Amino acid sequence: MIGRRAAAALPLAALAALAACTPAPAVAPPPVSPSPPPSSSPSSSPPSSLSLSPAKTPIDVYAADRPGMLSAVVRSFPSRVYVPNSASGTVSVIDPRTYRVTRTFRVGTVPQHVVPSWDLRTLWVNNNSDDSLTPINPRTGRPGRPIHVADPYNLYFTPDGSAAIVMAERLRELDFRDPHTMRLTHRLRVPCTGINHGDFTADGSLFLASCEFSGHLLVVDWKRPKVTRVIVLHGGTPMPQDVKLSPDGTVFYVADMWRGGVWLVDAATFRVLRFLRTGDGAHGLYVSRDSRVLYVSDRGAGDVSVVSFAKRAVVARWRIPGGGSPDMGGVTADGKQLWLSGRYHGVVYVFSTATGTLLHTIKVGSGPHGLCVYPQPGRHSLGHTGVFR
Repeated sequence: MIGRRAAAALPLAALAALAACTPAPAVAPPPVSPSPPPSSSPSSSPPSSLSLSPAKTPIDVYAADRPGMLSAVVRSFPSRVYVPNSASGTVSVIDPRTYRVTRTFRVGTVPQHVVPSWDLRTLWVNNNSDDSLTPINPRTGRPGRPIHVADPYNLYFTPDGSAAIVMAERLRELDFRDPHTMRLTHRLRVPCTGINHGDFTADGSLFLASCEFSGHLLVVDWKRPKVTRVIVLHGGTPMPQDVKLSPDGTVFYVADMWRGGVWLVDAATFRVLRFLRTGDGAHGLYVSRDSRVLYVSDRGAGDVSVVSFAKRAVVARWRIPGGGSPDMGGVTADGKQLWLSGRYHGVVYVFSTATGTLLHTIKVGSGPHGLCVYPQPGRHSLGHTGVFR
């Protein structure tokens, strides 16, 4: 097991080798063999997500995330983009109207993500190596006093808002805490290494979490709390990253940085359905405001793949001229732009979701990571850089 800061500095091949040497988890379910990736190639032209036919689904877990559907809690908050610069130990604040950095302030060591609280009133900076969370007041854009929290690589909130879940990657734990004070209430040891991303089922009862360094997925009954199943991913050296539920609640999409694509996992049976190739270094996953497509940041390829939920296929690819390292971010409240950090280039990328064109490249600090666009539509936040329901 290595620290996140060291892992970020290693080349992909070295990370893969390291993951291959990781001990097997304590729980070993029968292996599941995914279907081979499709042979068809995506179109190089970037059509608008709004031009695709809507998927006919009985439910839409993102129905509260449409343009303009801002909660009364956040309606008066100014629109800003918060960028944690992991190598600089700072947060850059960008005005999305002018595309300029308006403020940069110091936080703890290796800030990884900026996470909206469940009640939408606070943004939490995850200072991974500093063992602290720095609160930001989204009304003023200014930081408050840090709170001591062990190993906060990433942060999620239970669907009912009763608990914060700290993804303590280095400690191999899910730490359940009071969502306001961050006081520890329960530690759950996990049978894998590199636990760092996840999402909830449509009914909110289960949490699917990814384990980057051992290539597993965990099904967690968070109310008990207990790991109920370990899913083994196969083929090469899997490195699962971000996790996102489909709008109809039937399938989880799981980015795999080593395989360069996304796994499709049945949200009812947790059976691995297939693997879909997107691009090298597939990392972050973001749902369009109309719930029709999924944006996949391919960090190694320097592009964004657009996946149709209806077709379960890549329908477009948005390339960064000259290459880049698109990582984590979010969609603007109106759905017209996708903002992503450029992890190894010290910049932020702004894409048009209508054309796929790279509109702006904004210089920030070193090692920008879990960028947060705020506010966004939604009734409450489930965590990460903005998973709203």
